[in-house]
Amino acid sequence: MWTSEAVEELRTCLDTTDWDVFRAATDSLDDYTDTVTSYIQFCEDSIIPTKTRVSYNNDKPWFTPRLRQLRKEKEAAHRAEDKESYKAAKYQFSKEVEQARTRHNKRLEDQFSVNDVTSVWRGLRQITNYKPRAHHAADDLQLAERLNTFYARIEVPHPSSSPLTEQVSSTTLVPLSSPTTITEDSMTPPDHLSPTTVLSVTEEEVHKLFWKQNPRKAPGPDGISPATLKHCAGELAAVFTDIFNTSLESCHVPACFKRSTIVPVPKKPRITGLNDYRPVALTSVVMKSFERLVLPHLKSFTSPLLDPLQFAYRANRSVDDAINLALHFILQHLDSPGTYARILFVDFSSAFNTILPSLLQEKLLQLNVPDSTCRWITDFLIDRRQCVRLGKNVSTTQCISTGTPQGCVLSPLLFSLYTNCCTSSHDSVKLIKFADDTTLIGLICNDDESAYRREVDRLGSWCSINNLELNTQKTVEMIVDFRKVTAPSPPLTLSDSPITIVDSVRFLGTTITQDLKWEPSICSLLKKAQQRMYFLRQLKKARLPAQMMVQFYTAIIESILTSSITVWYTSATTRDINRLQRIVRSAEKVIGCSLPSVQELYVSRTRGRAGRIAADPSHPGHYLLKLLPSGRRLRSIRTRTSRHKNSFFPSAVRLLNAL
Repeated sequence: MWTSEAVEELRTCLDTTDWDVFRAATDSLDDYTDTVTSYIQFCEDSIIPTKTRVSYNNDKPWFTPRLRQLRKEKEAAHRAEDKESYKAAKYQFSKEVEQARTRHNKRLEDQFSVNDVTSVWRGLRQITNYKPRAHHAADDLQLAERLNTFYARIEVPHPSSSPLTEQVSSTTLVPLSSPTTITEDSMTPPDHLSPTTVLSVTEEEVHKLFWKQNPRKAPGPDGISPATLKHCAGELAAVFTDIFNTSLESCHVPACFKRSTIVPVPKKPRITGLNDYRPVALTSVVMKSFERLVLPHLKSFTSPLLDPLQFAYRANRSVDDAINLALHFILQHLDSPGTYARILFVDFSSAFNTILPSLLQEKLLQLNVPDSTCRWITDFLIDRRQCVRLGKNVSTTQCISTGTPQGCVLSPLLFSLYTNCCTSSHDSVKLIKFADDTTLIGLICNDDESAYRREVDRLGSWCSINNLELNTQKTVEMIVDFRKVTAPSPPLTLSDSPITIVDSVRFLGTTITQDLKWEPSICSLLKKAQQRMYFLRQLKKARLPAQMMVQFYTAIIESILTSSITVWYTSATTRDINRLQRIVRSAEKVIGCSLPSVQELYVSRTRGRAGRIAADPSHPGHYLLKLLPSGRRLRSIRTRTSRHKNSFFPSAVRLLNAL
């Protein structure tokens, strides 16, 4: 229980601590960091009081401990047959219930007034008394051991005699020099940075990150909770700034920051194998803050050199951009006679867990990342300790030196950099990536598939060299062919396994069919929106103000209706558009005010997205939104079919020119 008195006592304890004693007591960075984190955990456990509360399914969210006490007094008076006491206790109980409901409704209004989906859902669950059924893994020690072995199955031995390992194994604490300070707000262009530039962080940056911690999050294996970092940011910033800078200068990450606890979460209600458990890693909260300080430094070197067709984890890139550009490549090609397209949707097995740190270090050096940063990242990825926890059972600890922890801040960018060199070498084959979702588009002319098949073979060879394992069971192919006379396509093989040809596939959250119709995708959106209309009606019954219900509709229902709307709206049938509009009209009746139509939402989203693409020269779709010499209008995109005409880029040009 983080009471104000307990927080103040913890602050006083940490503020009066002489951190220099911890540094002077050892020459090892690992021991120094482990001692500091253990001391902070001890202070938190000793000062912050804990309280166990038993909850029941029929508990009302507004029923406070004060009400429980009054209810007991009323029941005691009833058993004693004291009419006067019972009457007074009943009146006091009823009065307190009314006040508790009023206070609870006020809290709900405050939650809905905040533009935060998490707060909205939390308040909604309290109103409807909705309790989701969470699927928990069985509390079995043997299963935990098997899962731990399964998650480490791709482990590749790391060379133990490398110069890096020898250097970091004997890391000692030395007085810090004055390395170049690089902050997120004031980045020096990469061309002016020396390859030996060493990153350092400031106490102000560390304090700012600690203060932003979410106190509701769980602590990592080091035992330091986000609440401690948030409430005691001023007291802890100095000691952790010293640890971070020492780590960066010595290119060594403390061992306690590399520990992780994996909590398997079932992907579906019925478990058929170990692969049906999703590994959710709990890592050090302090280390996540450390990674957020390194992230902008790493981006400053690598962003200009990233593959333009990698759309994940980059500014002004989205899932819709990846889908729209892929469709543009296909539809523009299909405008020509005698053409068709083959699309290979590649699925990797545990992609993030297959990265080889030594190979990643070579790739980072080729991207002009400073050598010290490369060695720090390599040390961060090797000799990581992990265990699996199922309930109260914890497996034995394994040492991992392959892959990147999926719960870490740097992992997405490191995977993008690892696969950055995986590109197509032929103009008729496009390789589009969104993190580990890889799509190979072959633009076939005159039945000549040689270039496409060569690129498929190159992709398989590249994966083998870079330790990426292809999941041939989930890798599928779809053929888009509108020719009147078609010949059967020869089967495609990848890694000596035949690839299944499908009629439709879910691509980055949107269902795409071989005839490029959008009815399955729209039906899925309609089903989700109709389910969430129930909650809107519950808010109406709770007599929430119309403004609150509009905010809920915008965050929860409208966001579903507009999911990838720039992709499918202009190609959707009138029947499907009317079905979507009926959801909007139903919401208008419930709330009692007018709401933006589906068409208005499409126009605003398309114009906004196209405007941001046109203003970003680094965007791969920027060349399609070029101004005419007059500078007043965009150059129209030539189309020959209605399918291409109704796609995103031609429609966006028309909408922007109509302004």
